[in-house]
Amino acid sequence: MSISFGDRERLAAQSLLALAIDEDLAHVGDLTSQTVIPVDSRGRVQIVSRKRGVLSGLPIVSMVYAAIGGNLQNGQDTDGSEIVITPQCQDGDILEPGTIIATLTGSVRTLLTGERTALNFLTLLSGTATLTLQFVEAVKGTHAKILDTRKTLPGYRALQKYAVRCGGGMNHRQGLYDAVMIKDNHLAAWVRDPSHSIADAVRSAREAVPEETMVIVEVDTLDQLRLVLPACPDVVLLDNMPTSQLIEAVSIRNRVARSVALEASGGVNLKTIREIAETGVDRISIGALTHSAPALDLGFDWPVASR
Repeated sequence: MSISFGDRERLAAQSLLALAIDEDLAHVGDLTSQTVIPVDSRGRVQIVSRKRGVLSGLPIVSMVYAAIGGNLQNGQDTDGSEIVITPQCQDGDILEPGTIIATLTGSVRTLLTGERTALNFLTLLSGTATLTLQFVEAVKGTHAKILDTRKTLPGYRALQKYAVRCGGGMNHRQGLYDAVMIKDNHLAAWVRDPSHSIADAVRSAREAVPEETMVIVEVDTLDQLRLVLPACPDVVLLDNMPTSQLIEAVSIRNRVARSVALEASGGVNLKTIREIAETGVDRISIGALTHSAPALDLGFDWPVASR
């Protein structure tokens, strides 16, 4: 998967930055820096990793300071100088404790004003990338791919899914708009008509969307799997099945419809992931990548400022 920080990620970051800056400055500014730091004070700071992990979100740092610089110049007390950012790593890089990620030089007031906002983005996204890599490493030697879900923070989906790619994972659908995913509640409503079958739901979806649109269906029993495979969805999601059933599901798929990918979901953690991957499933989706990843410990290291 590409880890290019593209237009989708940039637009998401811009929207979130507007909120983040308003939260912190509220059209007043950084009172502490304004009252403690001389307006002409200039300095240098390094963004440093405190723990081992995977970097994600570095392009947002320059966006933070561009946005804050514009805000400060519009009515705040600053020398207006730009922050010069010199990256020493790139997204997707493995960080060790003490790794210098980037050096920032410029107005100390501006550097301080943007410190927490920049770190909030970096620690969150790098934490997601780091957890993703742990799962990816845990399934090495199998052909299972690690995928995220839609269990993301509101507004952060594009960025969190980008972070998953930085960690070596793959993205599930971006939203409800770019794939068909027939889940248990959809099926419950569909089969209220006794003439409808689970396979009919897949066929109905396939007829209604462009050929390139993925059709996924969720099942929680092997009987449902047997019923749906003849309709040839792109993916069958095996929800909360124990590994014994996953093994049998792979065997059934191999006999009936080898082109259909099987995805395991539910009950997946770092203790169970290897056993799940060794069943032969093609994909494993994990909500925890985006809803429960701990922030990666990163910080600003401040040498003595120069005047």
